[in-house]
Amino acid sequence: MSYVLTYDVGTSGVKTCLYHLAESITLIASALHSYELTILDNGGAEQDPADWWNAMRETTGKVLQASLIPAAQISGISFCAQMQGLILVDNEGQPVRKAMSYMDTRASEEHRKGIMHGIQVAGANVFKLLKSLAITRAVPASVKDPVWKYKWVQRHEPEVFRRVHKWLDVKEYLLYKCTGEYVMTEDTAYATLLFDARKGRFSKELCRMFGVHLDHFPRVIPSTEKAGLLTAEASMELQLAEGTPVFGGGGDASLIGVGAGAVEEGDTHIYLGTSGWVSTVVKRQIIDATSMIASIVGARPHHYHYFCELETAGKCLEWVKNHLALDEIGIYLEKKQISDSQETMYRSLYDYMMYAIRDVPAGSNGVIFTPWLHGNRCPFEDSNARGVFFNISIETGKTELIHAVLEGICYHLRWQLESQERKVKTSEAIRFVGGGALAPLTCQILADILGRTIETVDSPQNAGAIGAAVTAAVGLSLIPGIDEAKTLIKVRAAYEPNRENKATYDTYFEVFKSLYIRNKKAFGILNKHRGRTDVFRASL
Repeated sequence: MSYVLTYDVGTSGVKTCLYHLAESITLIASALHSYELTILDNGGAEQDPADWWNAMRETTGKVLQASLIPAAQISGISFCAQMQGLILVDNEGQPVRKAMSYMDTRASEEHRKGIMHGIQVAGANVFKLLKSLAITRAVPASVKDPVWKYKWVQRHEPEVFRRVHKWLDVKEYLLYKCTGEYVMTEDTAYATLLFDARKGRFSKELCRMFGVHLDHFPRVIPSTEKAGLLTAEASMELQLAEGTPVFGGGGDASLIGVGAGAVEEGDTHIYLGTSGWVSTVVKRQIIDATSMIASIVGARPHHYHYFCELETAGKCLEWVKNHLALDEIGIYLEKKQISDSQETMYRSLYDYMMYAIRDVPAGSNGVIFTPWLHGNRCPFEDSNARGVFFNISIETGKTELIHAVLEGICYHLRWQLESQERKVKTSEAIRFVGGGALAPLTCQILADILGRTIETVDSPQNAGAIGAAVTAAVGLSLIPGIDEAKTLIKVRAAYEPNRENKATYDTYFEVFKSLYIRNKKAFGILNKHRGRTDVFRASL
């Protein structure tokens, strides 16, 4: 009997899951601990690495207590985590500053000087673009790519930068905390866009071209390889057995697809959590520089994910919960205390929100929402893009606005899916995972907007943790390979598109896409120089 412990380290919290591995992957117990993401006025987005470790400590104790499984029976530990963060540590493995999140956009000047100069193609310096594409089949064309965060620290915090020993990502920092080993999995290494996946090493040429110290990178391992053994210090803090094998795991972009069972060439999955994406498995590296789509390294050897990201997906629902559903503390939508009404049957405010908007018609009575609350990356790169409620009328109420937020997220996912279709064939039936897949209403809206069959799996909110469990199972030789996820993870429900709703959404989708094109200049005026009225007036 084998048990594995997985840590799903997200933007808003750590979910720790204990799984039993046999003919299937069975969840025994889980626990969640939340933490803060700090958004700075200059576009920065930071987290304290100590919060991740504290969340691991808290949730591990709860899972052990709830499951009654002795720590000695846990065969292995693995991770799934947010990607493209920057955690710089010193010789003692201590962070030299707060972690810079994948959402961080403050390095606009470094981005401009580093690649957006001279003769350009698709917004990037043609010579650096061609060199990057030749080596990695990708290019750090986004201001959010970690190399520009690295350069920002180098330029703005030179004293801090002089103390840097290693460049790590979120999972890699936690692997160090567990094992004392500096390692980076192949998918995380590739996400730096400085890693030559064909040769299995960081590129000296690219590091030289972008001014990165090659010795700042740790050694690279496959996702299923053992990173090390749990140290005595870590075992005491986590209440686990010293010497427990710790496997590399992977980033969310590579493991959530595994947890969805979308592991074969041509399999498409959609994720809706704090962020969101559309991803299709391919066997060769493809890039669409005009739509900001690249093929990232996955956990399964010789397979890639043709990947489109939406920075704020579920984050939009969090925003609408806090600012629209909540009128005052404890008062919701219909001016009722939920505790004093029949809605107590609903597990959370999110469930009640879905209940309250269930009868809003397709198209939200003419209201369209754009889900770009912190800029956008694909199919257009613009850190200044923002959310819009368009076409509000005197009859518009909160239910239409909340419904429009769901639709706006799904419109954008359709935009990404259609952008992928220009280069690859996506699957007719699409696996849908993440917290968003828990709501049947969201699943149906997605099916209607895409015009595709939407399939969900058991515990879709735990897809990343399940993917991490699969990597541990391979590392422990319990299953032969990651492709086994295809048979281990079954479809729980399927949603077919409503053709009448699809016709409405086809019309609204064209308007949705036009909102960015028509407002791009205004977004730049309002957000590029926020707070500088002199520049604002000059732009007008």
